[in-house]
Amino acid sequence: MNQMELSFNAKIENEPFARTSVAAFVTALNPTIDELVEIKTIISEGVSNAIIHGYQNNAECKVVIKVSIEDERIIKIIIQDYGKGIEDIEEAKVPMYTSLKELEHAGMGLTIIEALCDNLEIHSTPNLGTKLTIRKQLKDSDIG
Repeated sequence: MNQMELSFNAKIENEPFARTSVAAFVTALNPTIDELVEIKTIISEGVSNAIIHGYQNNAECKVVIKVSIEDERIIKIIIQDYGKGIEDIEEAKVPMYTSLKELEHAGMGLTIIEALCDNLEIHSTPNLGTKLTIRKQLKDSDIG
């Protein structure tokens, strides 16, 4: 199994770095342009949630991403923070729900991730952090 791990400071300026790094890693599978855009969006939403909601923009904290390529062209992505956690996961998954109502564009991150992947598991404990485990099946490489 091929895998990578990335750890970086919880600064929103690092989100493009995370997105681009994961995209570069999965290019070995020759994904379609649409699949690559979806993966980058998943990373963007997950990392932004960790930074903004998990750590409340505390740049001293770390976000960890682990990506592995499993059998049958399945990409497994883990995005983890050790921040404030999610008190009610079901409530957090409701479109437009946000713990930070003052933010514009808030409340769609988990909905977007769920729409773009094949499986999303959320494990979270208040004051210990949140771990998203995301699986995405890529199409066969010989199909355009």
